[in-house]
Amino acid sequence: MAVPEENSMTFWDHLEALRYVILRILAVAVVGFIVTFCLKEPLFRLILAPSSPDFILYRWIASVAGRLGIDAASLQDFNIELFSTTLTAQFMIHMKMAFYMSMVIIMPYTLFMLFGFVSPALHRNERSSSIRVVVWSYILFMTGIVLDYLIIFPLAFRFLGTYQVSADIPNVITLESYTNLLVTLTLLMGILFELPVLAWFLGKLGIIDSDFMKRYRRHAIVAILVIAAVITPTTDIFTLTIVTLPIYLLYEISIFIVSGRTGRTGN
Repeated sequence: MAVPEENSMTFWDHLEALRYVILRILAVAVVGFIVTFCLKEPLFRLILAPSSPDFILYRWIASVAGRLGIDAASLQDFNIELFSTTLTAQFMIHMKMAFYMSMVIIMPYTLFMLFGFVSPALHRNERSSSIRVVVWSYILFMTGIVLDYLIIFPLAFRFLGTYQVSADIPNVITLESYTNLLVTLTLLMGILFELPVLAWFLGKLGIIDSDFMKRYRRHAIVAILVIAAVITPTTDIFTLTIVTLPIYLLYEISIFIVSGRTGRTGN
């Protein structure tokens, strides 16, 4: 069916087109949720992997420590049991995590449908720029998620799960607190990795430029350190560095992006 010309569509035509897009997204979201919910074992094998001492990050740290002559067994060996304290907790957490995972899985389709809705109103050059922004936004968001899952969350979980103010007070870690921390850190890292896209947008509006970002680089480093310290509740410099470096690298990439955009504008 041919899509009506943008200038020939009335307000109600736009509303009907939006309703169609939303219904398509909701239908795919429901299917994605059902499929993810039914795949309970692989879903929670993935979610609970960082709680195991055999997780890839812990094995890598133990391997590096062993090469440096440090007792690798003491670094990798830890035991944290997760508990469920209410009758409905496990079922509700199953539903919640299946929902979040399905949202991540269908995100490309959601972005595709939303872009298809707004693209007729864009000029050709605007459409090309918007495609790049959407693609890179998705790539950066997923990169933040992967980095959090592989490095940041496992380190934060291990530190918090084994930290004790007194040996007489044992830790009782609930499945709910585990999944809440995982979702929170994952969302925060995904959002932080959108920094280059935000810088490009602000540069396009003329709010910032590369000179401004270079001039306030030291302030940005302090802000990045504060954000990294808040995201990672661990006290070791290793974890803080691992979180800080990617964010600082994104800041430098943002300077390059804004500089390139300013140069093209000046031409």
